[in-house]
Amino acid sequence: MGVHKAGFVNIIGNPNVGKSTLMNAFVGEKLSIITSKAQTTRHRILGIVNGDDFQMILSDTPGIIKPAYELQSSMMDFVKSAFEDADVLLYMVEIGEKALKDERFFERIKNSTVPVLLLLNKVDTADQELLEEQAQYWQELLPTVELHPISALTNFNIKNVFERIIELLPESPAYYPKDQLTDRPERFFVNETIREKILIHYKKEIPYAVEIETEEFFEDEDIIRMRSVIMVERDSQKGIIIGHKGSALKRVGVEARKDLEKFFGKQVHIELYVKVNKNWRSDARQLKRFGYNG
Repeated sequence: MGVHKAGFVNIIGNPNVGKSTLMNAFVGEKLSIITSKAQTTRHRILGIVNGDDFQMILSDTPGIIKPAYELQSSMMDFVKSAFEDADVLLYMVEIGEKALKDERFFERIKNSTVPVLLLLNKVDTADQELLEEQAQYWQELLPTVELHPISALTNFNIKNVFERIIELLPESPAYYPKDQLTDRPERFFVNETIREKILIHYKKEIPYAVEIETEEFFEDEDIIRMRSVIMVERDSQKGIIIGHKGSALKRVGVEARKDLEKFFGKQVHIELYVKVNKNWRSDARQLKRFGYNG
């Protein structure tokens, strides 16, 4: 037996720079929500990539923002903890971006005691001149950091970054069973899948006023039956989620079912309900229940 490496690789960066896309490119499984809206990842989600002689545990942190209300400051705690338990940090920026929205994080990246790889993403959208100018900008700003241009979407340079991360991982036995893709329970994926559909199909504040709770999850040989509640803050939002004669809610159910059947590899029956749960975003007790501030 050769050396086995294992460690925690935490991805940080502004909202919407492609962190979830990168993670999925690494994991090869759809474990994180990918939508074009910011703030889709509220939890730190772990994806686990296993090889014969390594285990890479990827954590996607929420995009870095200045907290506006209780929910967001609890999101920021997840980001802070990313600095504390990482073996390697991936700092993701996109072409044209200048700096993090929060100076303190910048200082932390500069003074990081673990290796930091700066991933300059979406290079498929830039010409050579812009790319060189951006690379120079970041190298001057963060001289201690290793720069890698990538495109998470088109898989450009992903393999090289992946191999570099493995080089940097400490020698260690695996932290999780090798056949386990993620540390999240099944219901988490049901919730995230439904929330992804809501992000895609509803406008304005609706997606951000929603929380999903899967109350039942029964698995038989050939079918999984689940019942999920979509929680909103106001009656008016409930009407919008349900839509004319239930059509909008039905679409969410049908699309979520298709994705979940692919994910679980068997037939899925899903019942969706909508409940008004006033001001859950400002209620510490409820936030705890949804896993935001453990």
